[in-house]
Amino acid sequence: MQRRELRAPVLAVDPGRDKCGIAVVAADGRVLYQAVVAAADIAETVAKVISEYEVRTLILGDRTAAKKVESALLRANLTLKPVLVDEHRSSEQGRRRYFRDNPARGWRRLVPVTLQTPPRPYDDCVAIVLAERYMADLKRD
Repeated sequence: MQRRELRAPVLAVDPGRDKCGIAVVAADGRVLYQAVVAAADIAETVAKVISEYEVRTLILGDRTAAKKVESALLRANLTLKPVLVDEHRSSEQGRRRYFRDNPARGWRRLVPVTLQTPPRPYDDCVAIVLAERYMADLKRD
């Protein structure tokens, strides 16, 4: 079997009822863009990001509110159809990634990360995890 290669950045969406995490990840794994947006604004935001970063693959987590977000994206007549990616334990991995990328400072360094709550939504970190999963699956094929 021929190995598929990713050349263009991917856009990953962590769907949610109220908010969605989005991230653009380059083929080499660099995070080019990440944000948490209102679920109501997801189609408009995704359309802007697709054109700005010349994305060729749209990834969507398959769990919470996936069908609702997928419907919104399809209604927006985007040039890309969403590819579903398994979200199992992605929130947990996204939380770890948030704390890895934003280490505690001051007295918070003394509190175990498992006892801390991120000061902001970290759905964008979950979207990065989804993009990494997709890219890892491509490399395995």
